[in-house]
Amino acid sequence: MTHHLTAGPAVSAGPAPTPAAPARRRAGTGRKWLEIALFAGPALIVFVTFVIAPVVLAGVYSLYNWNGLGPLERFIGLDNYVRALTDPLFLTAIGNNFTILIASVLIQGPLAISIALLLNRKLPGRSVIRALIFVPYVLAEVIAGLSWKLLLSPRGGVNALLEAMGLGEFTQPWLANPDIALWVMFSILTWKYLGFAILLMLAGLQGVPEELHEAAAIDGANWWQIQTRITLPLLAPTIRIWIFLSMIGSLQLFDMVWVTTKGGPVGATNTMAVYLIQYGQGQYGYGSAIAVILFVISLAVALVYQRFAMRRDLAGAVTSGVR
Repeated sequence: MTHHLTAGPAVSAGPAPTPAAPARRRAGTGRKWLEIALFAGPALIVFVTFVIAPVVLAGVYSLYNWNGLGPLERFIGLDNYVRALTDPLFLTAIGNNFTILIASVLIQGPLAISIALLLNRKLPGRSVIRALIFVPYVLAEVIAGLSWKLLLSPRGGVNALLEAMGLGEFTQPWLANPDIALWVMFSILTWKYLGFAILLMLAGLQGVPEELHEAAAIDGANWWQIQTRITLPLLAPTIRIWIFLSMIGSLQLFDMVWVTTKGGPVGATNTMAVYLIQYGQGQYGYGSAIAVILFVISLAVALVYQRFAMRRDLAGAVTSGVR
């Protein structure tokens, strides 16, 4: 008896991978890295050359007593840092930086938000007012600083105006009085940079849907409730970004102070950057130590603020890779 064996349905295993597939994958990976190098390479080179390398070199120079000429021979370790952190003038400069930082956040911020909310409404001449507020920001720091230096001099325009108004008892040597010089300097900084804060807040207000305001008004909310319950919460990311920029700018403040007071009188308006220029010339090791301290303080403040204040904003901007 003959048994006939019938074959079952054939199971297709699919086409076997060709030897060219790994080569294509390698070519795709190589092309991806080439694109990354072409697009990110120039920026990375600039960043390393002008940011990372100077910081590293400043850290090396700060360990030497070096005048900028000749080889690095007189190694003194951390003596430059000890000298800086025990110098009352430098400690005053650090305090001035943080005073301006805190005052900027607590005074400039609410003022900018209030003016931006006002200018966001339909007012006659609104465009002209916006332009006038932004004009000080676009002025060069040298021009603005010299103008205020002349206006606030003992025989300048401010004292002359007070005398003409019969308020001669309020005339002051505004930039020469150590008790008020820092706050006068802060007033100048507010005049100079408030326009940028207002412009930033106005840009953020454009992202607040008008429909939410209309719905809240229909539900009986007044203007103040609409601003506090809807507008300000939606404006919070813009406010946090402005605070971050203001903090870094306050810590690295130099040009306006240098042009207006050069840190005087008796260090009352000194900042870390101004101190660096004053006492780092001809002492490049010591100046490098000041620069490193300024960098570390700015970096620490930025990282702490990003960690605790901008965490939600940064989390929304970071996405994981999709495979």
